Amino acid sequence: MTQTPTAQTPAQGKARAQFTVPAQHPMVTVLGSGDSLLRVIETAFPAADIHVRGNEISATGDSREVALIQRLFDEMMLVLRTGQPMTEDAVERSIAMLRASENGTSDGQETPAEVLTQNILSSRGRTIRPKTLNQKRYVDAIDKHTIVFGIGPAGTGKTYLAMAKAVQALQSKQVNRIILTRPAVEAGERLGFLPGTLYEKIDPYLRPLYDALHDMLDPDSIPRLMAAGTIEVAPLAYMRGRTLNDAFIILDEAQNTSPEQMKMFLTRLGFDSKIVITGDVTQVDLPNGTKSGLRQVQDILEGLDDVHFSRLSSQDVVRHKLVGRIVDAYEKYDSKHGTENGGHKGGRGRQTGHKGK
Repeated sequence: MTQTPTAQTPAQGKARAQFTVPAQHPMVTVLGSGDSLLRVIETAFPAADIHVRGNEISATGDSREVALIQRLFDEMMLVLRTGQPMTEDAVERSIAMLRASENGTSDGQETPAEVLTQNILSSRGRTIRPKTLNQKRYVDAIDKHTIVFGIGPAGTGKTYLAMAKAVQALQSKQVNRIILTRPAVEAGERLGFLPGTLYEKIDPYLRPLYDALHDMLDPDSIPRLMAAGTIEVAPLAYMRGRTLNDAFIILDEAQNTSPEQMKMFLTRLGFDSKIVITGDVTQVDLPNGTKSGLRQVQDILEGLDDVHFSRLSSQDVVRHKLVGRIVDAYEKYDSKHGTENGGHKGGRGRQTGHKGK
């Protein structure tokens, strides 16, 4: 994309920039179907006038806003050159990243194009990528550190991205096996009263891990890999007494581990292995009086060499937009009323302590 130098317009204090979209990029890829992407940009910059004529796009308005619009189109073109389409969500996140950089609230130099074009895993006709700056940093931390904690609310991709990195490590022969584990803790139900065998009772707790695997691997290969021990999905209790070498190990729902379970799990680490621990410290389902191992471990291991804590927030939610607003609303309510998840701190199933935000 080319652009003319930003110039002062006849209106005092206004600036103007013009962009030319190269012929190889159809305008629909830049503006969106039915101009959907253009509407997102116009909504984000209501004080600016944005006009399209042929393959020319012009923006007039406050000089800082025009400069941001100019940077936004530059970033969009960098993404489109990789063959990846722009979506409304990607444009909104790009604008948020650029504004954070402009306001000095971003503590990094990553650009939207760098975040949105980082491929983790391509499988079954789709590519898994980070969608936010914090997600990119989380993925990068998994590459750089032996133990990584991914802490944040539901929908921030903590487990999904870790699973993608595990499959990538297995396919590139960095590890010989993947081990996926979760504590079997009830969220208000009682496991013992459920019908069926022990395996049938435990299986629903592990189902989300199976679902993610099916997104990333040929479903027909999963039973074979599990039968060979290349992929293991098991409750946390099955980890006791083992040393896990040459493995990519993921502990999901770690907020429901006790301090003793967390220590037990961390000390399973063997040679040439990597551990990723994910959880949401605002959704603890442990019985009354039991501390969350995920909350405690932050105070114990923070700052330890080769251990990294990645913290995600409602801004990193990649589910329906309403999920992020729900997370924010609960956080606001808890902050106002001195509660956690609507209940008194220290009440049944909710512990006081470090929240990792």
